[in-house]
Amino acid sequence: MTARARLCAYARLVLRITDARTGELVDATPARRGLTRVEAHTRGFDPTNLRVLLVADLLVRALEIGGTPVWALLDGERDLPELRAAGAALGVRPFEDGRDAGTGLGEAQVLHVVSEGGATPDGVRVAVAPVHQEGLGDAPDGTGATDPTGPVAPSRPTEPTVLRLALLTHPRSSPLRLDPAALDEAAGTLGRWRGAVAAWAHRPSRPIPDPVRVDLRTAWEEDLDTAGVLRVLRAVEQDPEVPDGARFETYAYADRLLGLDLTRDLGSLA
Repeated sequence: MTARARLCAYARLVLRITDARTGELVDATPARRGLTRVEAHTRGFDPTNLRVLLVADLLVRALEIGGTPVWALLDGERDLPELRAAGAALGVRPFEDGRDAGTGLGEAQVLHVVSEGGATPDGVRVAVAPVHQEGLGDAPDGTGATDPTGPVAPSRPTEPTVLRLALLTHPRSSPLRLDPAALDEAAGTLGRWRGAVAAWAHRPSRPIPDPVRVDLRTAWEEDLDTAGVLRVLRAVEQDPEVPDGARFETYAYADRLLGLDLTRDLGSLA
């Protein structure tokens, strides 16, 4: 594809999401950019339900980046305080209580984020596959407080963002195995990227290359493919033709969706 064709494709991008009811891609927001309601439906406090909340957070971020106003709601059967606390530790934006929200704000679209085999509300459903944990046993806030029923981190305290990255590494439609090896890999990647971003920040700023911007937006606008976004970042990291200043802008831009705090170490190498 030529550079012009890629830019034209980028100009036409609209967030599309797979509706679990039909298996078909649908527009996540009306053409007129009306208010979109994103409602996360959870059934308790465990890794799968935390993944549901995280996917809803990503959906909110993607819509807001595209200029769509969003009303974010959380509707759960139990353990909502624990789930909210774990979500906050992972950088999930605050969600209003959806149990008594009703309608009434004139939303033009409703997107329901549900676990596979979970709630079946009317409207577009974004299904999230389960998380299977192995060899883990502590709370995701890095405190080391054990909760045998809740989402977990490794046996040693770990930064919550490491867990967030581990959950983003695979498509939400694929079951995910969360074990110490997966968390160690995420920790290594996150540390390397933060160090690189801090170093690139000292180089002259350069715009994000148009093909890279298209690849990023194509990944997240096509069914919220965070694994694809991460692949683009890995390619930019290794591409000798991308100036360091452009690498910095690319990572900072992608982090608006990913929420990994990639610019946290700015100034540490000064």
